Amino acid sequence: MNLVFDKVFAPHYGEAIDIAPNIQRITVNNPSPFTFHGTNSYLIGNDTLALIDPGPIDEAHKTTLLRTIGGRPVSHIFVSHTHRDHSPLATVLKEELGAILVAEGPHRSSRPLHTGEINFLDASGDTEFMPDICAADNSLIEGDGWALRSIHTPGHTANHVVFALEGTDILFSADHIMAWATSIVAPPDGSMSDYMASLDRLLKRHDKVFFPGHGGPVTKPKTFMRGLKAHRKMRERAILERVKAGDRTIPAMVKVIYRETDPRLHGAAALSVLAHLEDMVARGLVRTEGSAAIDGAYWV
Repeated sequence: MNLVFDKVFAPHYGEAIDIAPNIQRITVNNPSPFTFHGTNSYLIGNDTLALIDPGPIDEAHKTTLLRTIGGRPVSHIFVSHTHRDHSPLATVLKEELGAILVAEGPHRSSRPLHTGEINFLDASGDTEFMPDICAADNSLIEGDGWALRSIHTPGHTANHVVFALEGTDILFSADHIMAWATSIVAPPDGSMSDYMASLDRLLKRHDKVFFPGHGGPVTKPKTFMRGLKAHRKMRERAILERVKAGDRTIPAMVKVIYRETDPRLHGAAALSVLAHLEDMVARGLVRTEGSAAIDGAYWV
């Protein structure tokens, strides 16, 4: 199944954009190869509001959020996961707005570090974030005219969660599903087996539109998720082919598989290959000595 990305997106920095009844999107001016045009924050409600993913510490974005809020109460701030482009401003705004912080839990890795292993994404984790409410899977938090259901979707991070707006066909998919690119799954922060299981879980739902953490909406979620799943399976086959062809190391595999990818993303690509190899080793498709590692050797 072909996977078609939608990279048409106008961030409108410094503005709140109405995207659905009582839902506004405000995009942080923090573009990068990993964040696309920037991180999306969402305000939900009319009188008393909910805020999803305030983003990084950014004074201009904070000013835009507060101007859009316009003195209205914000009862809850929801955080999809604790990467620094999503969560740090939540703690600041909690103090200013008197809001309750809601997330799956504090930052953590998907698995313990192996002996001698370095977490290359350690700096991207907001280890200081602490929610007031650790939202259980499938739990519902209700506000003034809105209710958000927390659906645990580990994979991109261990504590990743998406939020479904009850009574609508809208789901806030954060970094799990984005229209512009595939999600980065990088051990030990992320887990490919968890990511694939989370994909299958959302495929069983009937949401009609996803509002993601970066870029524009996913308007045909089931079709897009099937494409994502097929893409991951294709990548797995490509890795297996490279191992069978004699590539023993991850850099050798990346050089071939990602030859048309921006070289700035090759480090992330290597971690993505590692995520696949962890899963493939666990399933007996590929062999290695000890645990799958970024500097390991692989064979069939």
